[in-house]
Amino acid sequence: MTISRNLSILAEGVSSVGVLAVTNGGTGVTTSTGSGSVVLGTSPTVNNPTVTNYVESVVAIGTVTTTNTISLTNGTVQTATLTASTACTFTMPTNVAGKSFVLFLKQAATTGNGTAVFTSVKWGTAGAPTITATAGKMDILTFFADGTNWYGSIAQGYTP
Repeated sequence: MTISRNLSILAEGVSSVGVLAVTNGGTGVTTSTGSGSVVLGTSPTVNNPTVTNYVESVVAIGTVTTTNTISLTNGTVQTATLTASTACTFTMPTNVAGKSFVLFLKQAATTGNGTAVFTSVKWGTAGAPTITATAGKMDILTFFADGTNWYGSIAQGYTP
């Protein structure tokens, strides 16, 4: 009798497909994708989370030539290598308020002299940067969107 009573108490609020309602402490999710912890099928808003010891996905664009369209679909940390003595125009992703990303932009290891410009980016008072031309060097560009504009900044001359 006690076992059946406890089972009926546990079953309250569970739908016929085995979903525990949010009001009863569940997630209300009928399916999930991925593995391990529950992965939600939509993009919920998370307010004021504390995230500790996280890692962002790094997207290796590879060597770029005269044009490249940046996509943030797979990650917001991107790496690219310029082609020697070639000007590359980077087309920015769709401007969405709150979006940001980092681009590690490298010169070819032995040649260098690649250049880069970025469409629709507002830079500080110094204007658009001149990319470090030295072979094997790297510049780190950061971009932030406000829903109207992309804003860029740069740190230059790193040896990766």
